[in-house]
Amino acid sequence: MKGEIIREVQVPTGTLKLDGTLHIPPEAAGVVIFAHGSGSSRHSPRNKFVAEVIRNAGVGTLLFDLLSADEESVDVYTRQFRFDIAMLAGRLTDAANWLRSQEETAGLNIDYFGSSTGGGAALVAAAELEGEIGAVVSRGGRPDLAGDALPHVTAPVLLIVGGLDSVVIELNRLAYDRLKCEREIAIVQGATHLFEEPGKLEEVARLAADWFRRHLGTPAVRQTAVG
Repeated sequence: MKGEIIREVQVPTGTLKLDGTLHIPPEAAGVVIFAHGSGSSRHSPRNKFVAEVIRNAGVGTLLFDLLSADEESVDVYTRQFRFDIAMLAGRLTDAANWLRSQEETAGLNIDYFGSSTGGGAALVAAAELEGEIGAVVSRGGRPDLAGDALPHVTAPVLLIVGGLDSVVIELNRLAYDRLKCEREIAIVQGATHLFEEPGKLEEVARLAADWFRRHLGTPAVRQTAVG
């Protein structure tokens, strides 16, 4: 595939169409589907920054809303959807299938990048799409929420956790022990759960881009600054 693609899209899932942004750089080797965390959306500034770094590594990105506007308005008060990992994973699976149906992305490798609860959903989706997902990265995620799906994940998995996020570190280690695939844990020293400290999100982005590049054979990462 040649040329850059940037377009607003609607990802079909069940009876819904979820808004998203597809951005494929020239000669991309793959595309990363982003699974945002609870209470977030495709407009997450952290995920948008990480997505930019990943694109600079020669890999496309799809950021889309895991919940519809109506579901989001309910979830703000009830939180009934944000921890429905099976539902969220189903939507990630639908997103991967949709990408395969699109002419400009049909031949690209597909990966997942999950944040918070999105990390658990991404791993469940990767297990369901056994052999079809190239790699998974979880940022400050809850991979433990993937439960019994963990041993069935075949894609290489990178778990990134802040060094000061002690509870989440333990949850990630428990999930790591249940994974049977190629996997690593990266502890970003001096970082809290949201990686808000200077330079920490940049480190997350580099780790993620390097992981995807390693498994897609894409070009070296160009540096991007948070701005």
